[in-house]
Amino acid sequence: MNSRNDICEIKCIHEDAVAEVKNIMIDEHLAGQLADFFKAMADPGRVKILYALKNRELCVCDLAAITNATDSAVSHQLRLLRTMKLVKNRRDGKIMYYSLADGHVESLFSQGLEHLNE
Repeated sequence: MNSRNDICEIKCIHEDAVAEVKNIMIDEHLAGQLADFFKAMADPGRVKILYALKNRELCVCDLAAITNATDSAVSHQLRLLRTMKLVKNRRDGKIMYYSLADGHVESLFSQGLEHLNE
C-alpha cells in the first residue's frame, strides 16, 4: 500500500473476495436509508436531544431548556427524528412527551459515545 495516498501500488482484484462480498452487499435503497439514518444524527442539536432522551422521557419545553434552543427549533428537530424513527412520542393531556424509539437507538448512541471515549 502507498501510505501517502492509501491506495494499492498495483492493480490486483481478488475475485473470490469481491464475489463473496458482492453476494451479500446491501441494495441501493437500503444503503440510502442507512445513510439518511446516520445523517439524522449528524447535527449537534439533534445529538443533544437524543442524549437527553437517552436519559429520560421529556417534553419539548424541557428539551428546549436543556439544549438552550427555542421550542420551535426543538419541535422541528423532533419531527425529523420521529420521521427517521429515532424517537417516539406520547400524549399526556396537553403535553407531548418524547423518548428514544427503542433499545436499538439507545444502543447505537451508546456505542458511538463509547467508541469516541476509547
